[in-house]
Amino acid sequence: MKMNTIPLYQVDAFTREPFKGNPAAVCLLTQSYDAALLQAIAAEMNLSETAFVMRLDVTMPWKAASMFSLRWFTPAVEVRLCGHATLATAAVLFNVIGVEASTITFQTRSGDLLARRVDDAIVDNAIVDDAIVDDTIVLGFPLDPPQRCDPPADVLEAIGVLPPDIVTAVSGTRGHKLLIHLKDTAQVRALTPDFTALLAAKGMDPYRGLSVTAAGGPDYDFISRFFAPWVGINEDPVTGSAHTLLTPYWAELLGKPELRAYQASARGGELRVRLAQNDRVELTGNAVVVMRGELRV
Repeated sequence: MKMNTIPLYQVDAFTREPFKGNPAAVCLLTQSYDAALLQAIAAEMNLSETAFVMRLDVTMPWKAASMFSLRWFTPAVEVRLCGHATLATAAVLFNVIGVEASTITFQTRSGDLLARRVDDAIVDNAIVDDAIVDDTIVLGFPLDPPQRCDPPADVLEAIGVLPPDIVTAVSGTRGHKLLIHLKDTAQVRALTPDFTALLAAKGMDPYRGLSVTAAGGPDYDFISRFFAPWVGINEDPVTGSAHTLLTPYWAELLGKPELRAYQASARGGELRVRLAQNDRVELTGNAVVVMRGELRV
C-alpha cells in the first residue's frame, strides 16, 4: 500500500526559548483528509493542539501562497479557535517554508484570522541551540466581549477558591469561556485544581474553558492560567484564544489598550496584547521550531 507523507513540525509558541511556552504540532497538507484521521494524528502527537494547514490554491507554490485553511485538534476534539497553534503555524510558514507575503490569512471555523510578521522584530532569525527562533508575529483574532456572571460554586470548590478571594467573574459572549478574577496574584500561581471535580462541575456546562487571572505585578499587567479538562487538557500552558476575553476585560479595568501578559503555567509564556479596530484583538509573540520530520499515513 502506498503511503502519503506529511511534513511535520513541533513548535514552542509564545516564547523565545526552546521547551518553554506552549508546544504545538504543525502539519502541512497537500490534500484533504477526513476528520477521523486528523483526530488520530492529534492523539498520536499528544500535544495540547495539532494544527493542519493547507494552501487554498494547491497549485501555487507554498512560498507564493498567502491564503490557507487551518484546523486545530486537541488529542480528544476539534476546537473552533487556537492561538498558540496559529502562531506556531505562521512561524513555520514565514520562517521555515519562506512564505513571501508579509501578511497571511487563515480560513478557520472562527472566520478569517490574520498573521503578519513584524519587520523590526526583537528576535531576527536568531539561532538558539540549533532551534529556529522566528521574528515577531502579530495575530489578529475576533474580540470576545466580557459580561458579568456569577461564579459557579462547584467550580470555585474544584479550584480551591472561596468567594472572598474573588474580584469578579465574567464570561465571553462569543467564545463562552469563564473568567474568574482573583484578588491575589500569588494565589493564581499556586492553584492546584482538583481536575476530577472540575470535570464533573455542572457549573461549567455553559462554558468552554476556565481562565483564572489576577494583576501581574511589576513585570506584567496581568497573569492568568487556563484549565480545560473537558477537551482533554487539564491545564493549557499558554492560551492565545483565552486572551481574546482577557484583553478587553483588563483593557477596560486598567484603562489602556496595550498590555503585557504572562500565562503562569509550569512552562510559562509571554504575550503582548492590544485592542484593535473592528472588534479585534492583536496577540504578539514569538515561537521556536524545535523538531521537524514527516508523518506517514
